[in-house]
Amino acid sequence: MIETPRLILRDWRAADLAPFAAMSADPAVMETLGGALLTQAQSRAFIESAEAQIARRGFGRWAVERREDGAFIGVVGLAPVGKDVPLGGFEIAWRLARNAWGFGYATEAARAALAEAFERGGLQQVWAFTSVPNLRSQAVMGRLGLTRRADLDFDHPALPRRHPQRPHMVWAALPQPAPPASSA
Repeated sequence: MIETPRLILRDWRAADLAPFAAMSADPAVMETLGGALLTQAQSRAFIESAEAQIARRGFGRWAVERREDGAFIGVVGLAPVGKDVPLGGFEIAWRLARNAWGFGYATEAARAALAEAFERGGLQQVWAFTSVPNLRSQAVMGRLGLTRRADLDFDHPALPRRHPQRPHMVWAALPQPAPPASSA
């Protein structure tokens, strides 16, 4: 479990399936993720995969809960980059319910997930990528201080040739150096 001032990134619970499936069937949420809506079975498979990654690596795609009311608001974390994407390694990603947009939750949760990946997971680099029209995720990447890597931009092979989400932009996250020790 990872705690931030407003959020908890935690293991998945059985009660998360219904709100995750509802979020993943929302056209507004899924629009910039290729547009395909997930069925209940696909949502269950996503959660099972996320649980297995966390169990295997100690980090992965966590359920995100708002501390003030315990509400499930989405998923944030790390996953291996898909074999069809020309990057390798791990990516940081987020998907939040529409009622959680605009509050800085994605940035707060992603920052905590990246710290976990670098400090406890031992990763030396993490990728972030999104479609060109996904300005909200691009803004999160900017707020996280990720390095834009235009030299690695690609057309997502899982999307049809003329699909508006096919062109993808790439950013890199590197471990942040520790602040210098103060001399007393």
